[in-house]
Amino acid sequence: MSGMLISLEGIDGSGKSTQADRLLNHLRAAGHTVTRVREPGSTGLSEAIRGMLLEHTDLNLSDRAEAMLFSAARAQLVDEVILPALSRSEVIICDRFSDSTIAYQGYGRELPLEQISNTQELVTRGLVPSVSILFDLSVADSLARRAESDDDRMEAAGAAFLERVRNGYLALAAKDAQRWLVVDATGSIEHISGEIIAHVESRIERP
Repeated sequence: MSGMLISLEGIDGSGKSTQADRLLNHLRAAGHTVTRVREPGSTGLSEAIRGMLLEHTDLNLSDRAEAMLFSAARAQLVDEVILPALSRSEVIICDRFSDSTIAYQGYGRELPLEQISNTQELVTRGLVPSVSILFDLSVADSLARRAESDDDRMEAAGAAFLERVRNGYLALAAKDAQRWLVVDATGSIEHISGEIIAHVESRIERP
């Protein structure tokens, strides 16, 4: 496959959605065919699972059930959207991918990391992003940015949980510096966008 998968990762409030829009517009203007997806979501089944996971905070999901639901949504997205797009040589911008489950359910929920990682290999059919961008933000800044927003299930887990998630992301990035770009999410929108675009441009094939 000659397409390219780019994943955007980080705790909530880090500005992923804004930067995904800017990257999408830049790549399309440069002549690339780009598909943007979000996790969990972007298929009928995955959006239904998203509602269960994030919106219905009254559901008494176990940590293992939560991890499996995120993984089921991802498996459907990979088979229905991502692999077909890659086969058409498209660029896919994915708001979260398998690393999010390792960070949130592995490091955050403290489920066995090896088991979580092995499950993701099955779920993604071994697909790994060409580029992963970590929007690094302190938990205090994340909570401050989202002070007027309703918490979803992940955010409602508390500051200690989010600290483990952030540290998990940083550990993943440190293990594979070739794949990861870590950006300071407290920077200006323009500065962050320029850093991301320059990095992606250095890795992507011209259309």
